[in-house]
Amino acid sequence: MAAAGSGLRRVSASERGVSVALDGPDLHLSGGRLRSALQACLDGCEALGGVERYIHALRLKSEMFQEILLERGVAAMERDDFAALCAFMATVRRHVAPDLEGEGFTQMRLSLQALISNLDEPATVDQRIEQFCLAFPQDRGHRWVRDLAAEVLHNLDPERYPLMARWVWDRAANTGALREIWFAENVDHLTLEIEDHYPTFLMLRRELAVFLSDSGFFRDMPFYVDLLLAQVYAEYICAQGGSYLRADFSSPEDPMQHTRRMLGLDGVKAGSSRLRMKSIDGAALVLADEQEG
Repeated sequence: MAAAGSGLRRVSASERGVSVALDGPDLHLSGGRLRSALQACLDGCEALGGVERYIHALRLKSEMFQEILLERGVAAMERDDFAALCAFMATVRRHVAPDLEGEGFTQMRLSLQALISNLDEPATVDQRIEQFCLAFPQDRGHRWVRDLAAEVLHNLDPERYPLMARWVWDRAANTGALREIWFAENVDHLTLEIEDHYPTFLMLRRELAVFLSDSGFFRDMPFYVDLLLAQVYAEYICAQGGSYLRADFSSPEDPMQHTRRMLGLDGVKAGSSRLRMKSIDGAALVLADEQEG
């Protein structure tokens, strides 16, 4: 069954999995695993007043990136502005501060400007991300740089750029939400030979959009896809018990704590659409809908 105008070949979600062919790799995802994660996500969101509050928070986060990096411009961005953005990127904020000292912030602005200079040309995005990463030391302490690039691109243009963070898929480490929803026997012992490039993430996003639309979700699709992927990976983190993967995560006090952390929404509190957290400098940050009293 083809979706008109999308180039998407659909096979309905089932226990046999979901398979889509596009300008990228074939992805074989477990329909059962997706349904389980979606239901757990919807149930967990009830403590915050429903799933739409999370989507609203993700939309506000995206608007904040757009205001600082596009409307004001990278050249005019102050260190405090960038620190505010980093507060909403869980895998970035704990490590970025040393690279913002002295000339580090000047280099950061130059690298960010190059990264987003051709925002309307997704065909070059893998090369731009690679060049962005090469501007920083190539060591384990700078693995967050890839996530920074992914978050910036996604939040500036969620429709054009799916979230390409390492926790979504990291081929070198063979970890990520993609692996957790892969349909295969003995997936725990499987190495996925799938590139962590733009076509893969775009394919994944389109396939999950099909699943979500079949489940009754039609608006804000990029953010619903993000939320579903974060739920999948959060469940993986919880399943690891005391392993190193939980080093950056405290014990969950509620079923959505890790999900919020992956999305940089730790500061979302029940009964409010505000985001409250500390920046890399320890200053309190509040991101709120202007219409909220």
